[in-house]
Amino acid sequence: MDTTAVQSRTPQASAVSSRTGDSLREIAAIIAAIVILQIYQGYTLSIAGIASPWISKSFALDQSALAKLFAWMSVSAFGSLALSRWADRVGRRRIILLSLVLAPLLSLGSAVAQGAVSFAVYQILISALLGGSVTSGIALLAEELPVNQRARGQAAAATASAIGGVLGYFVIPVLLRVGYSWRWLFAPSVAGIALVFPVARMLPETQWAEQRSKGTITKSRIYDVFNPIYRRRALALISNAALATVAGTAVNGWLYYEAVSIIGLSPEKASTLVVTGMLVGMVGFPIGAWTSERFGRVPTVTYFGGAAWLGAIAFYWWPNVSFVWPMVWLTSIYCWFKVGSGIMTVGANASATELFPAALRSTMMGWQMIVGAVFSMLAQAMIAALIRPLGGLTNVIGYLALLGLPSALIFGLFIDETRGLPLSVAAKEDEWEKVPHRTTLATPVQKNR
Repeated sequence: MDTTAVQSRTPQASAVSSRTGDSLREIAAIIAAIVILQIYQGYTLSIAGIASPWISKSFALDQSALAKLFAWMSVSAFGSLALSRWADRVGRRRIILLSLVLAPLLSLGSAVAQGAVSFAVYQILISALLGGSVTSGIALLAEELPVNQRARGQAAAATASAIGGVLGYFVIPVLLRVGYSWRWLFAPSVAGIALVFPVARMLPETQWAEQRSKGTITKSRIYDVFNPIYRRRALALISNAALATVAGTAVNGWLYYEAVSIIGLSPEKASTLVVTGMLVGMVGFPIGAWTSERFGRVPTVTYFGGAAWLGAIAFYWWPNVSFVWPMVWLTSIYCWFKVGSGIMTVGANASATELFPAALRSTMMGWQMIVGAVFSMLAQAMIAALIRPLGGLTNVIGYLALLGLPSALIFGLFIDETRGLPLSVAAKEDEWEKVPHRTTLATPVQKNR
């Protein structure tokens, strides 16, 4: 045996092993940082909805006034678009850290707000900041993770957001039982200021910095998502977001009301149904990661998304199917909807972050948030206008839920598959760099030429 050859290979093998270990640690740190961010975001943004019965009492708001308050809070999407655009110019990491500095301070303002207007202002600013930071986090996952880890990273982020969103449902009963105000729900959000330094240490930004060095970042514009290279993708995503938002706003926004006031469940059973659905629905995130890597992002959204909307339609149109245990039937079809939604979310997030270059990645997600805000308000207006002509709230929600089916179909017909592709290829970075009158920043070497 040639021991010299073995000895000569050993340092190389050790170096490869060391680099592999460092890479795995970096990937784990990135995912951990985004998971922390998503839990914080999910919890903080869920507070207003969870505390709405007590908010209305504190600020003397009737149902109509409370609905108007929440409608005005939707304008935060415009701030999220601005921050998403800024993330494409100054980097994802800066936006994430900015949100973790300012959101806790604004949460403290929300907790001590004495009027509905000041409370709404604080909430708008919080939602804008966290909306921008979440799009930054999702984009950063796509840019920093290896091609075979991107869907898993998106699944971890979506799971974390769902966990954060459900935590408040466990916190509020405890607060009320021990005699504390709903305002103490903001205490964990205020404490989030402690996350700044750990997250800062865990987050890199190598891929965005590389694109900036090429000059493809600073010359982009907010409307470049509609450049001929990306126009079909952008219009398809916007159309998908519009239809899905109308369907989702109707289904999710009125589900608790439907369960209690129309189906006739007790508040305790309705709460059990919602929490069970949210918890079981988290199973959809790892499944979505697997299907996205095995079958592709587009089939995941199209088929599982379509199946999810069928579950929502069944919940509203066939809630009283003859069954020995009606609660089991209702919980089962709601879990069906939430699991399908989770699968669809992972596929959609993985695809959306891979379809656009670094200069436009967060910007495109900001556009989708704007469309979501506008069509969410439109959905509520449509529900109010159609209740009488269509014979009741249940019928209206059922018809609007049908819009989820064409939203999934649009994704299947017009979105390009990106499974397994390097990010630069999926996002057509080479074509983007050749667009005239935009990438004009030259490096010193190019100038010498």
